[in-house]
Amino acid sequence: MPELDADPDQRAIARVLAGEKSAFRSLYERHYGRVYSVIRGIVRREVDAEDLTQDTFTLAFKGLRQFDQRSKFGTWLYRIAVNRALAHARRKSGRNDVDLTVIENTASVAPDVPQETDHKIEHALARMNSDDRALIILFYWEEQSLQEIANILDIGANAAKTRLFRARERFRQLYEGEPLEDGDFS
Repeated sequence: MPELDADPDQRAIARVLAGEKSAFRSLYERHYGRVYSVIRGIVRREVDAEDLTQDTFTLAFKGLRQFDQRSKFGTWLYRIAVNRALAHARRKSGRNDVDLTVIENTASVAPDVPQETDHKIEHALARMNSDDRALIILFYWEEQSLQEIANILDIGANAAKTRLFRARERFRQLYEGEPLEDGDFS
């Protein structure tokens, strides 16, 4: 088990597992903004992002005993958040479902998105499928490494690199207004 003094997450987890349920609040407060931002970027709707963020923390709390403490809590939590958001996005929207009211409000709602976001960027992201959007958000907004993205998505680092390359290419095409091939959205 890692040294508890080195990581505030590990200290909080140890306290929760020892029966001090209120210690989970520090994990919630430390990670809420970034988890919400990732989910919001994937699902695009504020109300859905709020619900899914709460679901993510509920699942994390309930599953904390299964958390392998050799890995980072944040990576495990992101995995839960991304999986919840992707499952929700796949259930809720079609391939080209674009909600322009959400696009207009993205920068003001998600705290980690630059305030002066180019509307072409927002529009291109909104038109991407949720899997590609998750990769772009994790890499560029959340500044996760390819290895961290691989861990979050439970795939190999090479697969993460390949998927990110393809997602960037689809983003570029959407941003520049180029037509996508039929297979480019899947």
